Amino acid sequence: MRKLPLTLRLQLSLIIVIGAAFLKLNAWYWLGAYGILALCWAISLRVPIRKLTGLLGLELIFLSFLALPLGWQRASFLLVRSLVCLLTMNSFLLTLPPHSFGIALKGLPLPGAFKETLLLAGQYLEILLGEVTQMQRSAKLRGLNGAAGWVRYANAAMIGALYLRSLDRAERVYAAMIARGYNGMLPVTSTLRMKERLILLGMSILALSLTIASYQLPLE
Repeated sequence: MRKLPLTLRLQLSLIIVIGAAFLKLNAWYWLGAYGILALCWAISLRVPIRKLTGLLGLELIFLSFLALPLGWQRASFLLVRSLVCLLTMNSFLLTLPPHSFGIALKGLPLPGAFKETLLLAGQYLEILLGEVTQMQRSAKLRGLNGAAGWVRYANAAMIGALYLRSLDRAERVYAAMIARGYNGMLPVTSTLRMKERLILLGMSILALSLTIASYQLPLE
């Protein structure tokens, strides 16, 4: 799967995420099908397991605070659905070559301003991941080894420091981009071949079928 063009990989990831996001509430069978798709997607991209699990754990901490007040039954479905979406997109982002997010954006039928926003978000996500890696390394040097040690280290103060450091670096990166002549124009154009379009069409049909089926078939 890593041989696929970046544009196609992004579009396939978005199809899985959008299809799962539109599932009917408590459609566990169909969510399980999307979970299998997301897991196969992560395996095919050969995403680094440690980085993926660490990033998912940090993201789910934030989501749990938002979902749990909605009630256990609804919150559990929303958290699992969020896990499927995050697994898909994180697998794509973690296997993305450095500074190539703009190339992947070229294949999306979106306004230029929105593409620029996504491009900067992708650039800043790389900065955030770099800061997380540095803080994990610092935690290990202080004797906080293993999953339990990292969870103890991931408290409110650490999360706040992480975003402050990431924001500071993001501002410096953007200033450097402006100094080098960045004007919002994205990199080279990327077009899909016929075989790649068929792959995209097949995934679209599969995702559309699963999502529609979650509304039409009775749930046990």
